[in-house]
Order: sequence, then structure tokens, then C-alpha cells
Amino acid sequence: MNPLSELPLKYQIRRSERAKKTRIIVTTDKIEVVAPPKISDRRIQAFVSAQQNWILDALKRVRHRAQTTPSLAPALYVEGADVPFQGQHIPLTIKPTTAKRLRVQFTDQRFEVYLPASQTENSSAQIKTALESWMKQHTRQLALQLIDKHSPKHQLFPRNLRIKTQKSRWGSCGPYNDINLNWLLLLAPPVIMEYVVIHELCHIKHKNHSQDFWQLVAAHMPDYLQHRHWLKQHGASLMRGL
Repeated sequence: MNPLSELPLKYQIRRSERAKKTRIIVTTDKIEVVAPPKISDRRIQAFVSAQQNWILDALKRVRHRAQTTPSLAPALYVEGADVPFQGQHIPLTIKPTTAKRLRVQFTDQRFEVYLPASQTENSSAQIKTALESWMKQHTRQLALQLIDKHSPKHQLFPRNLRIKTQKSRWGSCGPYNDINLNWLLLLAPPVIMEYVVIHELCHIKHKNHSQDFWQLVAAHMPDYLQHRHWLKQHGASLMRGL
């Protein structure tokens, strides 16, 4: 696709108390402008116009990267397919059921999908959707366990936890200490999700990436740098999802 065909550029604005200046995030599915609360829409529009050539180049780069980045997921969700989960590839078993609803179960290092006879047509897409739903619920369970593990150490208690599907962020901590977490972290080794949870918890005390912030992260996870590096190396494949 020729990016010039997308002019005028469509973008979303996100106001952030932590933003000290306006910046642009370009992903395969959206252009997001992160701006301080007091910056006017008119100034944002002027900023985007001035950055138009950079945005078009960034669109080309992220789309090329998306096309060339290998996916962790199988082409189809059929018997014997390998499903990415916590840094491993877990075999998929499909079993018939008389129940009316498709059900996912994780047992003995296997994903078992109980598939009603009425849903055998286009079952791959339905199994994928069901696996995503299961993983979102499991992400929440694991994240709550990690929060319970790390929050008491330095009184870092979030107000709320939300599990989201995101294409450019692994997590965030809002101005009122609401934590958002990307469920795609469940595809990575467990320590990677633990690092991101710790990262966002530390933003409860430090709404920045100052030296004090990273010292607090290190207090919870002394080897956090290697996990941060792993995420930078492999994050693009995780972001492709199931």
C-alpha cells in the first residue's frame, strides 16, 4: 500500500499526565499522538502536519517489519498444532463434545479444545477466538498473583487491573494507579510478564523513567535488564498474537 494514499493522516490523541512533550507512536494499525493535557488540539494538528514525512516513513518501516517478523502462532488451529504459551509451544488436541459451547482446557501440558459438532465448520477461527479468551482470563489470574507477590514490598498497590489487547504497549500505569496489561505477554516466558508487572507497579511511585524508578525496579528484580532486552528482541513476534 502506498502511504500517500492515506492522506490526510488519521490519528488518535491520548492525553497523558506523564508526557512532557508531544510525541507520535506509529504501529501497523494506528497512529497515536501522546500529548500533555494542556496542549491544544490545534497545536497537535500543526505538530502532526510538520511530522508528516516522518510518519509516512515510519508506516513503511513498521509494515515491512510486520511482514518479515516470524509469527509464533500456527497457520491453522487444528489437531496437533503448536500453540505459543509461556515461552513454549503447546500441542493442541481437539475432542468432540455434546455440549453446545466450545470449551478450552489446559491439562498435562496440552491445550484440549472440546468442539461441538455444530461448530466444526470454520473451526480454526473459533478455536483461535476461544484460546484468546482463555489466555486473557489466565493472564489476569497470573497478574493478580504477581501483584500480590510484589506490591507489599514497597507499598505499590494498584487501584485496578485491566487486561487488554494492544499492538504497541506491554503495560501502562494511569494517573490514578490503574494498571493495564497486554495479554500477549502470556506467550512469553513467565519471567517476562513478571518484569512488566513490576515495571508498572513501580510507576505507582515514580511516574517517569528516572534513575529512582529503575532502582526501584531493580529492588524487585535485580536482573531486570536481561528481561527488558529479551522483550525488545522478541516483542515483535509476540505482538503478532495468535
